Amino acid sequence: MRTLCASTLIGELFVIGFAGLVAMKSDDLSNTTVWTVCGIGMLLSVLLCGMITRPGGTALGWALQVALVASGFVVPMMFILGLVFGGLWWASVHYGRKIDEAKARWAAQAATEAPSGG
Repeated sequence: MRTLCASTLIGELFVIGFAGLVAMKSDDLSNTTVWTVCGIGMLLSVLLCGMITRPGGTALGWALQVALVASGFVVPMMFILGLVFGGLWWASVHYGRKIDEAKARWAAQAATEAPSGG
């Protein structure tokens, strides 16, 4: 699960950065505000890569997905990109867990079938 989720989060890092560049063109927002919010989002994306397997890591990832969709109120294209990355996040968590379960089964099966040395 960790690899799939981290790949999604790194993709989001770039999307958040590019959305910041687009948001800079808004007359309603200062560059300081844009880059403070984007910087926090980008930092959270990187930090979550290492926190995925810890308790609450997946929930924080979902919170980031919600924030990404909500950023569509500033950059409308982010509604679409947020939903796309939300789907990728769901797939990463869902299929990542299935892969982890399969790896654990294969490891347990290999351990029981291993010939005893002697």
